[in-house]
Amino acid sequence: MALANIVAAFGLAGAAGLNAYIPLLIVAILARLNLLQLSPPFDALASWPAIIALVVLGLIEFVADKVPGVDHVNDAIQTFVRPAAGAILFAANTGVVTGIDTTLALICGLVLASGVHATKAAARPVVNGATMGIGAPFVSLAEDVVALVGSLLAIFMPVLFVLFAAGLVYLAYRLIRRARRLRPSASLVRAK
Repeated sequence: MALANIVAAFGLAGAAGLNAYIPLLIVAILARLNLLQLSPPFDALASWPAIIALVVLGLIEFVADKVPGVDHVNDAIQTFVRPAAGAILFAANTGVVTGIDTTLALICGLVLASGVHATKAAARPVVNGATMGIGAPFVSLAEDVVALVGSLLAIFMPVLFVLFAAGLVYLAYRLIRRARRLRPSASLVRAK
């Protein structure tokens, strides 16, 4: 059980780096339905005001992240929100495990969500530039799906989440490698 909570904490913090509100809302609803136990003070997420606020903020973020240009403003705002959400989710899920310091858990979640967010925020202008903005809604929707699936797997099927995360890392590695191979050939074409 303790290992599953730690895997869930990593998965939820990582998902928060893509979209802060999806994993927060999933955790809040599951805690409200007594399907997930949150340690105090994080159990406040299960309150109706918190759930309503998460739905409203999630809808705003969902729309804003699909519009080229607006997505950059959204990413700037989310630079503070996503790491905080990751810290809360990590601490809330590891808090039920005895012996893990809350401050350490908050820092781990903050760092993990910050890293995922920084990667997302750096990649988005490249996608928008390469596709003239057409790719923004598709990439954003893919990020939302990854955040949703990753969150659910981290909570309900931690072993599958580990495989899912490994698959995403492998996919990212392949895409980066491919982009690096294409970059020199593109510069050679411009030089001619």
